[in-house]
Amino acid sequence: MTVTSSSRRDLDVLLGDSARDLVGAVLDAAARSTDDTDATGVRSVRPAAVTVRPSGATLVRYAVELNRRDGSVVRETLVAATGSLIPDGAAVVAGELDGEPMKVGLWRWPHDPALPALAHVVDRDRLRTVLAYAGITPTDRITVHIRAYRPARRAVLAITAGPHRLFAKIVPPASLPGLRTRHELVSARLPAPELLATTDDGLALMPALPGSSARAALRDGHRLPDAETLEDLLDRLPADLTTLSARTDHRRRARHYAAVLALTALPEEPDRSRVAALADAISEAGPGEHPVVPVHGDFYDNQLLLREGTVTGLLDIDTAGPGHRLDDWATFLAHLAVLDTTTARGWARAILRHVETRFAPDELRPRVASAVLGLATGPFRTQRPDWAELTRHRVAVAEQWLNDR
Repeated sequence: MTVTSSSRRDLDVLLGDSARDLVGAVLDAAARSTDDTDATGVRSVRPAAVTVRPSGATLVRYAVELNRRDGSVVRETLVAATGSLIPDGAAVVAGELDGEPMKVGLWRWPHDPALPALAHVVDRDRLRTVLAYAGITPTDRITVHIRAYRPARRAVLAITAGPHRLFAKIVPPASLPGLRTRHELVSARLPAPELLATTDDGLALMPALPGSSARAALRDGHRLPDAETLEDLLDRLPADLTTLSARTDHRRRARHYAAVLALTALPEEPDRSRVAALADAISEAGPGEHPVVPVHGDFYDNQLLLREGTVTGLLDIDTAGPGHRLDDWATFLAHLAVLDTTTARGWARAILRHVETRFAPDELRPRVASAVLGLATGPFRTQRPDWAELTRHRVAVAEQWLNDR
């Protein structure tokens, strides 16, 4: 798999020395527009998350520290994007690099142009209006904590308002009708959160559900649901989900993952060729004949809330829709394979015994391998200090799943 300098251009610009200049220019402009003259300069710029498309389009979320005149340091989040990852409404800096035109879209947290509701949630007065619409009138201080932020894609914030524990999910406004439909369908049959309120700019407010994540149960050695319980959970997904839009199956995503790895985490040609061959083998594996059924779409341990081994919550149903049950199981097994702890391996073995009574191993394992290959992009994306080692390990795990058929 050949990676040219032009295909890596955007990534090199946004992760190179020019990133500090971009960040400084945007923050200076923002300070002038708001009469904020307390900042004296950029102290540090650190990439916190990186998204790359096979086309070379790149998005970087930066953690920025600014010096203040009083000697204190204030932290900011700034995002830069290129190519197809620039959302409408972003401030765009245009210029040339090596004689080629280049545009960079930029924005500061919480003013994400693709997630207009985000700035509203962190504004306490606007948030009180949304809470009131949901029938909640807090008398105590409202606290908001960021749980997740994928620029231009989604954000999740935890809200405490007196005795009320809530979550706000922020999505692009065009995605809200689909999110609303999925919650209405799934919460009627499963312990998924009902939506308390939504706003046209992309906010979905929901209650916190009881229990703690299965990931925490794995870590702490608590009781876990058996495979039959998880199967029953998936069986209860409503049939009407099959009328919604479908995602591609795991096998068909393998070459996309390989292309992203080639651009980001695999600097050596032999490594890129190895992953390209792995992706080809996954893509060319026999798919088998499987009915289209309702699926979760991103089914793994962190999507389950448990209380003493009983499932009390099914989370992140944004991807629920039509698909193959085999892909839900492949996702679950891939996440456990990447965790690679004693308890995760034990749970995975029990689940695999169950799944292989229902599906042929030579149809299951390539899909698990593809899901692991997708997770191999994660260490670089989240800028783990040990991303190179983790990436190589996950590629090896994907190869093992493919070959042990």
